[in-house]
Amino acid sequence: MDPVLREELILAKLRERVAYAWERSDFYRRLWGSAGVGPNTLHTLADLRRFPLVTKDAIRDDQAASPPFGSNLCCDPAEIARVHGTSGTTGRPVLFAISRDDWERIGAAHARIMWSFGVRPEDTVFLASFFSLYMGSWGALAGAETLGATVFPYGAGVPGQTERSLDYLALVRPTVFYGTPSYALHLAKVAEERGDDPRELGFRIMFFSGEAGAGIPATKARIESTFGATCIDTGSMAEMTPWMTNAECDERTGMHLWDDIVYTEIVDRDTLEPIDGDGEGVPVYTHLERSSQPMIRLLSADLTRVTSEPCPCGRTYRRLPEGIYGRIDDMLVIRGANVYPHVIENTLRTTPGLGVEYRLVVERPGELDLLTVECESSDPGVADEVADRVQRAVGLRARVTVHPPGTLPTTEFKARRVDDRRATASPL
Repeated sequence: MDPVLREELILAKLRERVAYAWERSDFYRRLWGSAGVGPNTLHTLADLRRFPLVTKDAIRDDQAASPPFGSNLCCDPAEIARVHGTSGTTGRPVLFAISRDDWERIGAAHARIMWSFGVRPEDTVFLASFFSLYMGSWGALAGAETLGATVFPYGAGVPGQTERSLDYLALVRPTVFYGTPSYALHLAKVAEERGDDPRELGFRIMFFSGEAGAGIPATKARIESTFGATCIDTGSMAEMTPWMTNAECDERTGMHLWDDIVYTEIVDRDTLEPIDGDGEGVPVYTHLERSSQPMIRLLSADLTRVTSEPCPCGRTYRRLPEGIYGRIDDMLVIRGANVYPHVIENTLRTTPGLGVEYRLVVERPGELDLLTVECESSDPGVADEVADRVQRAVGLRARVTVHPPGTLPTTEFKARRVDDRRATASPL
């Protein structure tokens, strides 16, 4: 689609969503009214920057004040088809109310995007992810069903389930895998331990969300070489479902931003003002099709880089060539250096002889911070090489502890790789 025509479509849909939210949402009337903006002040896409950003904390506080869904429920409660949400492990959970017509649109959006990275009706999609409050598995299910593919909703997380899945995979022979990168690598490890070749599982496409691994070059290469499949990076935020509107196509040149479904601004991480053109920043998302609980200018905590350079696939959407490669709240400040965990992961994945699992431990035993990289290898002598590689990558000398294979906790869903034990976190 011509980018100029798409911008006209985006603006028309945006104005309609803003008017809709103004009419139905007490949350937005309060927020926008205090900022002196509203439907009558939105004439161009550039006008959107005048509208206040919405934060996760604001959503959480609003739901606490007006339980259960807050004052941004824009549909009749009888129209709600599904309730999802966050786990609440770090505070009050946030609930997502999804209407029946929204769920249909989510399925249609995901089917359209899955087609772009090669999934077809004749495929069987193996869903290796929790079926719970987590939106990832349900969104992938909706997209695959709408596309007309066969769905194998196997799930994950039950003890022994991974080993048992290998028997089912041999029987059903699915061609597409969905899960987290960490779980895919764990599946390969379990297969190899029992003498199976992961390439013989028969996956031709493996698409991922939930963590940054599929966008990290070394992790992507490891998955592709291990399984002999195409590795596709997808995903934005659960609040922004259809979350697949950040997704690679089959050319794998980075995530396309499907701006006619969810409009994405990239803002400067310090000023929170939209950047002009290409560059690094933090995504801010706006629903253009959600009716039940629309998010308009929701601030993520993710870090990415955007480009308008053409993709070989022919689509004219902007791209995130390195995907979502970090979170601004995950950045570690260690002895004055800014350290991003994804950079260390990329370093470890390219170091020969290391296992799948690793952990980063940050401590302050005295006056100075200490970074320890824990990894697995049958060769303890690899420690010096790992330390040298990490220092070249992040400019900081780390202590390296090499454990025997199978020592570190096994990742079966989202990886938790960083253990910051400092009493007081360094400011960002």
